[in-house]
Amino acid sequence: MTDDWLMIGKIVSPQGLKGEVRILSYSDFPERFETAGKRWIAASEKEEPQEIMMLSGREIAGKKNLFVVRIEGINDCDRAESLRNYVMFIPTSDRPSLGHNEYMIADLVGCNVYHQPTGKLLGEVISIIAAGNDLLEVRNLENSEIELIPFVEAIAPFVDIQQKRIEVTPPRGLIDKWLEAQETI
Repeated sequence: MTDDWLMIGKIVSPQGLKGEVRILSYSDFPERFETAGKRWIAASEKEEPQEIMMLSGREIAGKKNLFVVRIEGINDCDRAESLRNYVMFIPTSDRPSLGHNEYMIADLVGCNVYHQPTGKLLGEVISIIAAGNDLLEVRNLENSEIELIPFVEAIAPFVDIQQKRIEVTPPRGLIDKWLEAQETI
């Protein structure tokens, strides 16, 4: 698949008997699942998305990032079930403008993370965990250990999406074992 698409969610299950589906949102913009209009879906991230018409949508009360959506032509539970695990996309051209120090999750995943004081490559961002402050889930390239690094400007002062590079200055104790392991190699 090309870089022309931005994944915004995943169909996780049917909802009821009339063909609605539940979608887990990967987006910070709930209106993408509440406003009718064109969307695109595919059986996997690797397939070319096909256009669909979303007729309506609503957030499930008490369930953050979970929406119920009605799709044109999907009128019963069996048809809705056939869409389980499909992913939903919008064209990259529909990305909203971001402010200073705002980033799309999809742009951060895959970035290399460097220890700014030493310049050492620590690992790669494999996911972002939403918390009080977002956390970079970083996999160490040498031993595949996972570390969570707060994604705040004081700890991640340098982010270059074009170069897929994030530089961090973590507090003592956070990644010391990674730095020590690299020194002994």
